Amino acid sequence: MRTDTIVRYASDAVLTTLLASAPMLLVALIIGLVISVFQAMTQIQEQTLAFVPKILATMLAILFFGPWILTKLINYTQGLLGNLANFVR
Repeated sequence: MRTDTIVRYASDAVLTTLLASAPMLLVALIIGLVISVFQAMTQIQEQTLAFVPKILATMLAILFFGPWILTKLINYTQGLLGNLANFVR
């Protein structure tokens, strides 16, 4: 296997990982930012106030974006396994 092929598959793996995790990370980031602004305005420094809504929002993001994420992962895996014969020479 050539070096450029290995680099291409590695970059595809990293891109697929980023795409699969991006919805949950963005939702958690936005919810965390909103809660931080709320805590700064009200001076409430309760840790569970920041933790519980982020967990709930992340779970909802997984439910909402789950089919799209699964499709991305299946397409990547099918492409990888479809070219398995080209890896061994």
